[in-house]
Amino acid sequence: MATAGRTVSFSALLLVCAFLGMLVFPQAIVRSFAYGGMAALGIAALLSLTALPAALMLLGHRINALSWRAGVVERSEERAIRFWGGVATWVMRRPRIIAASIITLLLVLSAPIFNAQIGELDHSGLPSGHPARVSVDDLSDNFPLANNGATVVVRSLDGSEPQAMDVWNALSATEGVAQVVPVGASGDVVALRASFTDPDRSPAAMETVERLREIPAPEGTEILLGGLNALTADGLEAMADRLPWMFLVMISVTFIVMLAAFRSIVLPIKAIAMAALSLTASFGILTWVFQYGHGAQLLGVEPGPLPGTMVILIIAVVFGLSTDYEIFLLSRMVEAHENGADTEEAVRVGIAHTGRIVTAAAALLIVVTAAFTMSELAMMRFIGIGMIIALLIDATIVRMLLVPALVKLMGPVNWWQPKVMQRKRTASSESEVKSDTAVPVNI
Repeated sequence: MATAGRTVSFSALLLVCAFLGMLVFPQAIVRSFAYGGMAALGIAALLSLTALPAALMLLGHRINALSWRAGVVERSEERAIRFWGGVATWVMRRPRIIAASIITLLLVLSAPIFNAQIGELDHSGLPSGHPARVSVDDLSDNFPLANNGATVVVRSLDGSEPQAMDVWNALSATEGVAQVVPVGASGDVVALRASFTDPDRSPAAMETVERLREIPAPEGTEILLGGLNALTADGLEAMADRLPWMFLVMISVTFIVMLAAFRSIVLPIKAIAMAALSLTASFGILTWVFQYGHGAQLLGVEPGPLPGTMVILIIAVVFGLSTDYEIFLLSRMVEAHENGADTEEAVRVGIAHTGRIVTAAAALLIVVTAAFTMSELAMMRFIGIGMIIALLIDATIVRMLLVPALVKLMGPVNWWQPKVMQRKRTASSESEVKSDTAVPVNI
């Protein structure tokens, strides 16, 4: 509890920090993911820090009573320490080559993200033979005027009767509009209905909405756009506007928590940079597959824009997991350094004792999220494949190879602290020494 308990506490806090960023969005479904994630993390951390130690105390030595092979756990742990310690030693012999190679690879994988498009779920997320998708396609092909389209309201600004004929003509001439019909009029308001030639919430329908927004309003009037397609476009615009705020909240709160955990300025900055690099590489691959369509047929999905809600969820989870793995890894390094080890030895100890934990945790999550790929819905496959790719990149290439190489290259800079933090650290250490001296503990 003195060491692992502290790490578990900070680990839960870091994951909560990632979900906090989702609260900046106006969509209730996005915020509900955040509340659910934070509640689950809080319960899991509470049980790990209370019920689990109590259960271990009650079981005592009987915890291994049903072990099928005596000593297998100890020998397996020894092998893991030797293996990951050897990996760390190999990395630190050539840190520049490994760091440059991995960063270059991740940047190349990240390239497609610069052309990524965010969309929303529509009927194309269903399998090609699904009855609902077939019905929507048939309705669009044979009865284009039955599409929802958009409701256009022309309102006078001075209370007089609005001049809606110019708007009618502009709507009718807009690409993607099949027909414009009047809905009604009342005082200073005229409502028109513009039917689209493309299915609702499809990329083509979203482009038609953008063209409608560009229609200039006649003098003395304003044009208001409503309907399902306009609502979807507003939601996507809100996501794009709030996304930088999400990153700001996640990065700021994560930095503060990691600063308290490591008592170092450099290590939190490096951890956040590594999480961002891992995240962009993962979304670069997802864009290459789900938007560009490379391998999409093998997955049974229709290429198109990335689903916005799922993108936000994956960003939060992957960023939280990245910093979570980082705190497990760096906590051991910091402990070893505080006990007198130099940078190289601290890296070796940290990798040797946490490599198995990080890879096992990633493997468990991969098994769980792999079940999402079995769903018929493209949205679920997007989550499953996105999580698997991110976990593989982060838990292996980044955490076990890139991080030790960078820590080795930065040397003493890793442990730099402002003088204020050094004084606090010294005072805390003196207090701990006095406490240990006054109350000896028999172990």
